[in-house]
Amino acid sequence: MDHSLGEIDELIAAFYAAFDNRGGRAPTTSSLSSMFTPHATIARLGPNGVDEWNLESFLAPRQKLLTDGSLRDFHEWEIEAKTTVSRELASRHSRYQKKGTLEGAAYAGEGTKFIQLCKVARTWKISSILWQDI
Repeated sequence: MDHSLGEIDELIAAFYAAFDNRGGRAPTTSSLSSMFTPHATIARLGPNGVDEWNLESFLAPRQKLLTDGSLRDFHEWEIEAKTTVSRELASRHSRYQKKGTLEGAAYAGEGTKFIQLCKVARTWKISSILWQDI
């Protein structure tokens, strides 16, 4: 396996793991800032169009949801991925599933994320994410 692919696999696994609050564990969303470029963008295509955030505005409501008891035993994991690397640029097509308890009711879903990455100072960073739940 290409060394870059292994590094990217680790980065994406850490990204998904940051939102895990199963068994009362604290999500590690504060670790995400080191995984992203300074001006990274995050966008979701939903039924009413595109919602867009920078990292800070994306994380704030999710951190609250994961820590105030609204969303319990949540985790999201990658089920399939394809990564293309071209020198210091990479693109990952990531299919995922998610599961938890939202406001006391079972919650589950899946979707697709397109993740753009770049290698900065010998470290892979996420520069953008675009996703759609299906």
